[in-house]
Amino acid sequence: MKQLMVFVSRFGGKIALNSEFIVEKAQRFYLLNPALRKILRNDFYYVGLYLGKVKEGVFFPSFNLLNMMVPLVANKVILEPKAAWLFICGRDVFGRGVVNAAGSQRKGDYTLIVNECEECLGFGVVVSELEGDAGKVVVRNVLDVGDFLRREG
Repeated sequence: MKQLMVFVSRFGGKIALNSEFIVEKAQRFYLLNPALRKILRNDFYYVGLYLGKVKEGVFFPSFNLLNMMVPLVANKVILEPKAAWLFICGRDVFGRGVVNAAGSQRKGDYTLIVNECEECLGFGVVVSELEGDAGKVVVRNVLDVGDFLRREG
């Protein structure tokens, strides 16, 4: 669970999860409600709300976790609709697509990418000043909601 907390902190935030309701199996983390926790057996495949997995010491979040983080973290970039669509299609974020940015947003920081309705589209790494050249990549796409569809195609 430490990797999960470290991951959230990279966005300038904290998440309060009761460790009694977090279950780890095969380096995958699930959040359970109290009633489900009472009847849980060890031979489950999937249970509760999937939060993410640890692979080779690196935490990979689920979109469930990213959506939970939206109101809790400081580093967020809000995109205009066209830039949001391009991000979902796997593209990086250019300066001209940024409507607003919150948090430190220094080079190397993780940042959530959200649309104008505050829906989480994924996350990326800041690679350049957000208020710099409008035609320059400012956030490199790490994970977006379109990833699943691209992998299945």
